[in-house]
Amino acid sequence: MSTLTERGATASGYRPGRTLPLRVELVRQLKRRRTLVMAAILAVLPFVLVVAFAIGGDPGARNGQVTLMDTATASGANFAAVNLFVSAGFLLVIPVALFCGDTVASEASWSSLRYLLAAPVPRFRLLTSKLLVGLGLSLAAMVLLPLVALAVGTAAYGWGPLEIPTGGALDAGTALQRLVVVVGYVFVSQLVTAALAFWLSTKTDAPLGAVGGAVGLTIVGNVLDAVTALGHWRDFLPAHWQFAWADAVQPRPEWSGMIQGSALSVTYALVLFALAYRGFARKDVVS
Repeated sequence: MSTLTERGATASGYRPGRTLPLRVELVRQLKRRRTLVMAAILAVLPFVLVVAFAIGGDPGARNGQVTLMDTATASGANFAAVNLFVSAGFLLVIPVALFCGDTVASEASWSSLRYLLAAPVPRFRLLTSKLLVGLGLSLAAMVLLPLVALAVGTAAYGWGPLEIPTGGALDAGTALQRLVVVVGYVFVSQLVTAALAFWLSTKTDAPLGAVGGAVGLTIVGNVLDAVTALGHWRDFLPAHWQFAWADAVQPRPEWSGMIQGSALSVTYALVLFALAYRGFARKDVVS
């Protein structure tokens, strides 16, 4: 039997909060080919760098200046830090944009979005499930890379302290704690990309448009940050703070840059998430 409500007939026992459980959405996304391909790419990167160092020789200081890249083969911790350094600016942007930008738009492109809403899955519930799974997969991607890099680096270069380019070193235990902080900051700094991709995903039926748009605008932000003529205006660009995590791998960590970067990223992300929910609540879904 069914009971009548002010909005029409609903089935007896229907509970909006039980529709589209997170575990169901997570399993759906984990089984998709793009998830497996992205995981494989991130897992392979450390092996590629090890081979590159083996072929090209150990990195060394140039022009008397030592960078984080020059310490890559010092220990497994250094190798993990280098992997984060070379990937944080662009490579890690791709899984975030993919997992958050493809999620709603792909349902629309498959013409299954309207059937999910007709199930009926409340729009807020649908967006929240997809957003949480997208963010969860993005975080998993950021954890996977340094974990594999740490294992590969330790096997190739040994377990030891994290040598700091400016001098000094962090013991292995402290280095691991700092790397956890780094991964957390990288994730927070990428919330802007996640929110932008998610908002675009609710506006278009083309997954490539949402993912490509988020990646493209992130690249534009990086380009603008390189324009020194903008002066202090660059402080309002999320890209300006993307490598502030380097301050965490110092003998005496400096947190001000990461705090500013996190605050800026979260602020932009909240605005974009709000736009996504507001726009989708009023959207006429026909696909």
